Formats: sequence, C-alpha cells, structure tokens
Amino acid sequence: MIIDFNNYKIWFVTGSQDLYGKDVLMSVENNAKIVVNYFSDSELPVEIVFKPVMTNPEGIRELCLEANKDQRCIGLIFWMHTFSPAKMWISGLKFLQKPFVHLHTQFNRDIPWAEIDMDFMNLNQSAHGDREFGFIVARMRLNRKVIVGHWQDQEVLKKLDTWIRAAAAWHDSQGAKIARFGDNMREVAVTEGDKVGSQIKLGYSVNGYGVGVLAEHIKEVDDSSIERLIREYEEKYLVEDDLLEKGKKRKSLYEAARIELGLRNFLEEGNFKGFTTSFEDLYGLPQLPGIAVQRLMNNGYGFGAEGDWKTAALVRAMKVMAFGLKGGTSFMEAYTYHLEPGDMKVMGAHMLEICESIASKRPVLVVKSLSIGGKEDPARLVFSASSGEGINSSIIDMGNRLRMIVSKVDVVKIDEKLPKLPVARAIWKPVPDLKTAITAWILAGGAHHTGFSLAVTAEHMEDFAEIANIEFLLIDKDIKIHDFKKELRWNEAYYKNNSF
Repeated sequence: MIIDFNNYKIWFVTGSQDLYGKDVLMSVENNAKIVVNYFSDSELPVEIVFKPVMTNPEGIRELCLEANKDQRCIGLIFWMHTFSPAKMWISGLKFLQKPFVHLHTQFNRDIPWAEIDMDFMNLNQSAHGDREFGFIVARMRLNRKVIVGHWQDQEVLKKLDTWIRAAAAWHDSQGAKIARFGDNMREVAVTEGDKVGSQIKLGYSVNGYGVGVLAEHIKEVDDSSIERLIREYEEKYLVEDDLLEKGKKRKSLYEAARIELGLRNFLEEGNFKGFTTSFEDLYGLPQLPGIAVQRLMNNGYGFGAEGDWKTAALVRAMKVMAFGLKGGTSFMEAYTYHLEPGDMKVMGAHMLEICESIASKRPVLVVKSLSIGGKEDPARLVFSASSGEGINSSIIDMGNRLRMIVSKVDVVKIDEKLPKLPVARAIWKPVPDLKTAITAWILAGGAHHTGFSLAVTAEHMEDFAEIANIEFLLIDKDIKIHDFKKELRWNEAYYKNNSF
C-alpha cells in the first residue's frame, strides 16, 4: 500500500471584486500567480494549482462544485488579495465539501513608506479583505485553519505543509477500507465503537472477514515466493542463527513468510488500507502474524491489534501525514512504567506488532515464545526505537462523538540490553512529566493502543481533527490538570448539542 502524493493537488483561490477595474484585477492575478509559483518551487508535498481570481457569486459557486468533483483536489487555499464582499462567498462555501485553509497574507511584505498612496492601499488590503472573509466563515460555522504571515516566510510554509498533509490524510480516509480478521478482544471496552458512525464521520468503512478466509489465501502461497521473501529477510535484517537455512527454527520463519505473502495478497486484492488481527482468533494460522504486520505497516498499512479498527485507521492516517518526513510511525501500546523518582518513563511495545520504521538500528529477526494465543512461536523483528520528539495519539468513541487525544513525548535512548525481552520497544518521557500527562490521559479516557510517531506532530493531528470536525485534546508542556478538567466539562456541554 504505497502512499503517493503525486496525483494530489491543492487549489489556490484568490478573492477580489469587479469594483476595482481590469487593471487592478490583472495585478491581483499576476501577484497570485507569483505566490503560486513560489509555493510550487518550495518543498510543499503536493502541487499548488492557480485558479482564476473570484469576483462574483456565480463563479465562486461553480469553483466549489468543481472542486468537489475533482478527485485530485484534496483541499483549497483561500486568500483575499483585496476586499471581497463575503456574501458572494456564501453559496459556494455552503456546497464546498473539501477542506480549506485561510491564508492571511499580503503580496508586499513591507509598507513602501515614501511611495504609498491610495492606489497601493486599494490593491494591497488583505488586512481588510481577509477579515471580511473570516467573518462569513465564522458565521457559517465552518472549520478551517488560519495561517497568518508573509507568504515567503518559512513558518508560513511549514504550517501550510502541515495542513496539506492533514488534508491528504483526510482525502485518503474517504472510501478507505479496513479489514478485521476476527472480532475485538473479548470483554475489552475501548477497542469497541460505532463503525457506522465512524464511517459517516471519517469516511472509512470497517468490515469483518473470517480468519479462515485469510488462511485459504495463505495456503495458496507457493514455495518459490516464500524462498524469495526469506532471502529478502536475510538481506535486510540480522537473522538469528537458528533461523538460517539449517537452523532448528527455520520452519517457523517459513510459516511467517507464508503468512506475510498471503496477508499481503488479501489486502492488495481487496484494496484495503488497514487491518486488524486478534490473538483470540487464529483459526487456520500456525502462528500470530508478527513480522508480517511489522512489514505491512512499514509499507503504509494501518494496523490495530485485538480488533482495534479505530487505531488501525488512525495509524493509516498518520502514515499518510508522515509520508516523506524523517522519523517513523507505528501502532503502539503503553506497556509498563519505570517510576524512578526524577526519571519516570513509559515503555511502549506490543506482543509483536511494532513498525520497523521507528527502529534506531537494523532490526534482529527472531522466533521466540509468545506465551499467549496458544499457537506456535511467531517470528518478529526486535529493535529499540530512535530517540527524539514524538507523539502518542488515540481516537476513542465517547458515545455521542469521537475524541482524539494527543500526548507529546520525548523518546529516549534505551541504554539497557533487555536480553530477555524479544519485542520491539520504545521508551519515552511524557510531557510535561509522567504523573501529569498520564493523569490527563486517563481523565480523557485515552486508550492503551495508540498511533505513535516520531514524524507526525501534534499540529498535524489537530489539523486533521479540525477537518474531520471531531473533538481534540492536547497534552503538552502547558497542561494544567485543573484547567484540563474544565476543558473536559466544557466539551461535554458543547457536544451534548453537537453530537456524532
């Protein structure tokens, strides 16, 4: 499931009005084209496309309807170069189904103090026009990101890059398919949820498939394909001796490769973007998929363990946002704590399924006992995560709405060897500290499964939540538990009348 931004486009739309005459409108158009060309020459992840200057309600409405129909258009940038009376934007915005960002900039960076006259003022009055546009968007209660600053500023480009990635993830979610092999882990609450409500809200569908159907795909894999894949394993990873050609656990590796190929074939044939498994339902499989899940995530698939479809879809969205960025993104679980005073940390891991994209070094391929699931010992990649600034993100179903929680973390280097822990893992210090961050996470109902990333930021996630129109809670250095409790209460009151 390769992620490709090449076919995505963002439309750049400039607002004005006919009052100023042809010469001013020509200047507006030329300036807008210069901005678009600058954006195109920057490192923004998708192509920015110039659209004609909008001066009347009919043209705006037609443009918005055209954007809805264009499958390559993932969002729009709106900028009012001059004053643009906002009532003429109502009809178009009313029908617009694509996300948009309001870029509040102006063509000139500085005021030309000695030459400025009324002609200059009339042409360069984004300070005037964008306030008018901002009002009508607020009046219509439309979600959008507002970016303020000169269009050549690196901070503006960075914020625009972040929003574009969130828009790409939203676009990718529309019509996406998540496959569930088996059901949720029995008696677990947080991985359950309203699949129909989530499809209405977020655009992806979730459907179940018998593990026996997957087992049939696995049986159809031919031996030559397995041998080729094992050679790829041996070239890419450090393979323990007992998995080599005459090793005593070679057969287990052989079955793991068969599972990967069968699972990959199933997902590709069905055009799925994410999937879940459950160790409680492994009918027809000799072992729980380990390395298969790790490698499929590295290829861009979303994944959730124990039937956690919300996290599978979340990880896929984060994979899209992270495309081309440094750092990795993975399914994750908060597993255990190190509660040494002054050095409190969280160990994140899972039984098997952590994506190799976050690895600090070349992973080691092993087959070890799992002690859960009642199947043969599974193959998995073992490594420690890279260090750096990261996030954990969770989406939970609150009954009347979806809630996204994002917690900033500092991922730290693991100095200990951990010789008896054959799983991939990450160690992080929550921001601002473990006690405060975990208190807030638990108060908010955050799940034990998360999307974990060293590439995606809290701003990416907030932009995505804004586009999706779902609740967003941030745990960062500025959090105060007293105020966070108030935020939870205020949100509860708000969403009582603004539900799913």
